[in-house]
Amino acid sequence: MNESQVLDAAHRHCQSLQDALGRLRRQGLDRLAAWGGELAAVLPVGGRLLAAGNGGSAAQAQHLTAELVGRYRQERPAYSAIALHAETSSVTAIGNDYGFDQVYARQVSAHGRPGDVLVLLSTSGRSANLITAAVTGRAAGLRVWALTGPGPNPLAEAADEALCVDAATTATVQEAHLVAVHLLCACFDAAGGALGPARTGTGTRPAAARRRMP
Repeated sequence: MNESQVLDAAHRHCQSLQDALGRLRRQGLDRLAAWGGELAAVLPVGGRLLAAGNGGSAAQAQHLTAELVGRYRQERPAYSAIALHAETSSVTAIGNDYGFDQVYARQVSAHGRPGDVLVLLSTSGRSANLITAAVTGRAAGLRVWALTGPGPNPLAEAADEALCVDAATTATVQEAHLVAVHLLCACFDAAGGALGPARTGTGTRPAAARRRMP
């Protein structure tokens, strides 16, 4: 491949991403804003976000949890968010004893509580371990959201709600997912997540929130 061909490929990649982000802007912003609002109602009162993915999508899941435990743009309280793939001893033990399809589902059973949120990222929407986690999460009373590539796909169908990025390549889907992660964090902060935990007159969490805490 000569220099001209390399440059042409780079232009096509950028155009593909631009097109995908245009569709995300037109079709996904309302959903991300709604998700941000739901997170702002869950996390500040003791709820938890669980996230998982495979490969590059695992990195995106961990990016999301890092933004919530740390911060996105402005100073705010730390919120409970766990990237399930990063629990390496659990992942390898569960994979060895129960099979790779269960590496996330069993952790969802362990850490998830009714009302918590489970975010699953997959470029194909066909990863068996994520589909199993979605089914387990919904059965346990979690809200399950999927970020996937083009729909329809099995993970989107297994989740409560899905944002499907219409793009031709895995790389472009992952790049758009990163933008979606940042938009979700921005919507969360704007919806009240940046204000901190809800407090009662005594300066403690509400009783319902205390019961939710593990």
